[in-house]
Amino acid sequence: MSENKSKLSRRNFLLAIGASGAAGAAAFAAKTVPQVQPPAASGDKRRSAGYQASAHVRNYYRTAKV
Repeated sequence: MSENKSKLSRRNFLLAIGASGAAGAAAFAAKTVPQVQPPAASGDKRRSAGYQASAHVRNYYRTAKV
């Protein structure tokens, strides 16, 4: 019986070590990821109109055809 109990204790110890390592890595990653600032709401109307097929884009598509 004591052999079975020591195996469980060892398993719990290894499980706790793994869980604490994962939690530490997650905390480190959360602290080092930069927070994205929302754009300032100004009266500036210079917004991107989205995708625009300009001359150099069309040239790339033309030369990339297989």
